[in-house]
Amino acid sequence: MIPRLAITPGEPAGIGPELCLQLAQQRAFEAELVCIADHDMLAQRARQLGLKLHLETWHEGPPRPHRPGRLPILHQACASEVIPGRLDPGNAGYVLDCLRQAVHGCQSGMFQAMVTGPVQKSVINQSGIPFSGHTEFLAELTGTELPVMMLATEGLRVALVTTHLPLRKVSDHITRQRVGAVLRILCNDLQQRFGLARPRILVCGLNPHAGEDGHLGHEEQEAIEPAIGELRAQGEDIHGPLPADTLFTPDRLRHADAVLAMYHDQGLPVLKHLGFGRAINITLGLPVIRTSVDHGTALDLAGSGRADGASLALAIETAIHMAHAQVATDTPLRQA
Repeated sequence: MIPRLAITPGEPAGIGPELCLQLAQQRAFEAELVCIADHDMLAQRARQLGLKLHLETWHEGPPRPHRPGRLPILHQACASEVIPGRLDPGNAGYVLDCLRQAVHGCQSGMFQAMVTGPVQKSVINQSGIPFSGHTEFLAELTGTELPVMMLATEGLRVALVTTHLPLRKVSDHITRQRVGAVLRILCNDLQQRFGLARPRILVCGLNPHAGEDGHLGHEEQEAIEPAIGELRAQGEDIHGPLPADTLFTPDRLRHADAVLAMYHDQGLPVLKHLGFGRAINITLGLPVIRTSVDHGTALDLAGSGRADGASLALAIETAIHMAHAQVATDTPLRQA
């Protein structure tokens, strides 16, 4: 199977468009890449960067592997002129419409996965559209109750029980039900979308020393341990809760397929220290495959040609791998 991937460049004034263009010119991929974006905006950016690239209107047909020098475009018009490095709230709707097209295409079977470039949350909110991030927006579009954020780099995958919460609110969201639901989604997607028959998962405690038998907090005993016990009773290979300060060591990680962290800044600093610029974001629990870059819009680099496309290339390669694994399992996703 040659999968077809929808690529959304994200904020048009950021580096997303040029990363798509640079990769399309330089790299081959064993998938058809379809960029959902404004054709004229991409053509202007390509001229600005001196990229000789054939931008063609995409027509549905048998998918072809991507070869350097061409990029099929599914046109979605910007509302305002795009100037690299200069945000314009007038284009906020365009950014979201590109995402809607990608999701619709994945749901209809036109695309086997979607890969998203960086968006600028602030300018979307300035336009009057409430927007907390890609993950929440895609969950709403697909009717997903509990999306799970997982970042990955070479040798490490980290999923999160909670994402963008103030630290003082995290404990309230560490419940047996939520930890168990996230673990089920993590196990399910590692099996069906990464081809891991019985993934080994290490789970962080919330408190220092994983609560020290209740002397430093009760979340481990009341929520995390029971959730892990329930999944282990069903045959899953899950271990914890483990102290986060010693979990992320080579000996512990050597045979682990993923780590589940309780909150954003418990797990992600370790992963980004290990692989910043070479990591990706994967949304688990969705009925569609979605991968993304691990960086922002980098407005100061937009239009310079100096932006590094390593994360986008990895996001594309991972989406291809996940699409093949999904076909190999040939089973519908379980809902937690």
